[in-house]
Amino acid sequence: MPDLSWAEVVLRIGLAAALGGAIGLERELREREAGLRTHLLVSVGAALFTMVSAYAWTDWRFSNQEGLVFDPTRIAAQVVTGIGFLGAGAIIRQGLSVRGLTTAATLWVVAAIGMASGVGYYWAALVTTALVLVSLWPLRIVAFKLSSRTRPEEGRLAVELPAGTSAVSVLEAVEGAGADVSSLEFEEEGDSRRVDLRVRLASGKTAAQLIDALTQAEAVRAARWNP
Repeated sequence: MPDLSWAEVVLRIGLAAALGGAIGLERELREREAGLRTHLLVSVGAALFTMVSAYAWTDWRFSNQEGLVFDPTRIAAQVVTGIGFLGAGAIIRQGLSVRGLTTAATLWVVAAIGMASGVGYYWAALVTTALVLVSLWPLRIVAFKLSSRTRPEEGRLAVELPAGTSAVSVLEAVEGAGADVSSLEFEEEGDSRRVDLRVRLASGKTAAQLIDALTQAEAVRAARWNP
């Protein structure tokens, strides 16, 4: 079994830290649940576990005849299982929506990058890191532009009414324009009443058409659309 030099150990741990930190920095800049330090530590930890698993037993004697069988992947394999618990902690549920799935996936991939660095599979670690960074930034923009063409537009609609006025006419105008209301909030201030609605437009409908329909509704003073 080969014994690693100090230079090789530093190289592999340093590469794991740099690659994991690069992905973590992207998450940090986007203010996600797990950022630079978390991804860096996961990558370094996975690399060290892999190196211990594969190279830390040079002083031991293993032999099938003597009943001592060595499996260098046994410790490293537990990294795959253990990282699942850490990734689950990055997933947050808010009402009907779930956040943190992408961050959990990056933690899982970072662990794999650390393991590749730990065994000296440098090109695999570098290529994987590049692909992850592309998927987190340029590919995200492309996917958003493609999906925005087919999915209904969503936004927040602010409507101003006289104080004490019912919002029934507003709801009727919104539904008449082919939009769905997912949430509704009221706020009284002086002689005016503000109605905030979370709205999803029907396919083919625009926010301008919705605003036009609202301005024709009874008692509506003003309406504003915020994507």
